[in-house]
Amino acid sequence: MADRAEKVTRFRALHAGEGAFVIPNPWDRGSAILLEQAGFKALATTSAGFANAQGLPDTAVGREMMLDHCREIAAATALPVSADLENGFADAPADVADCIRLAAETGLAGGSIEDASSDPDEPIYEFGFAVERVQAAAEAARGVDGGFVLTARSENFLHGRPDLGDTIRRLQAFQEAGAEVLYAPGLSRLEDIATLVRAVDRPVNVLPNAALSAVTLAEYSRLGVKRLSLGSLLARVAYGALIASADQIAGKGRFDLATNSIPYAKLNGRFTAPG
Repeated sequence: MADRAEKVTRFRALHAGEGAFVIPNPWDRGSAILLEQAGFKALATTSAGFANAQGLPDTAVGREMMLDHCREIAAATALPVSADLENGFADAPADVADCIRLAAETGLAGGSIEDASSDPDEPIYEFGFAVERVQAAAEAARGVDGGFVLTARSENFLHGRPDLGDTIRRLQAFQEAGAEVLYAPGLSRLEDIATLVRAVDRPVNVLPNAALSAVTLAEYSRLGVKRLSLGSLLARVAYGALIASADQIAGKGRFDLATNSIPYAKLNGRFTAPG
């Protein structure tokens, strides 16, 4: 517990420091180890990256499988780890609170709860109910021995509702409900990000995307963004390389893409045998 509490302290300090920091998203134990070696100061899980690694689409992983994954990633690294806990794998606020308590037991330093419902007919929870869910999660996080950094997410822009005003209203309410970090994935205009940052009093997490590919970490810092997570980006880069290589080999009988791979000894040397 003391080790987890120390990770929570370090994680909070990152959000209080100067400028923005990057929190990349491993999808398995090996990628977590490699990202720690790269010098990042914290990691976050990716629901899509992990689901795809199990041969499943995003959101098809249940709570217990995800918590087992969180436990594996938290144990693989000395870094603080925050988890993508989707919607808490439940609708009811009490069940979301249970998810937070169980997530802390895996060794996580924090985690996110979103207002996406997984219901295609009503993809975003009604405003008041969404706030109740975050409030329950925040109360559970405050009750965790050693602390737990709760991130609250507004998913409008990922579900065909590009309403910045409603997104800000939700994040402001989530802030008042007790969330420590705020996150609106899907924003693709710097002016919208800047407006959001000015409208809230908590650290803001941003998800870079293709529309923002030329924006640097320094530019995000100047906007007041505190944290940048990569979501499933690194997993998609890895799987994209695998698919391109497989298509070339199976379709053309060519193997020259192998020249872009990391040498066996170099990659193998990044890992150590247990014991």
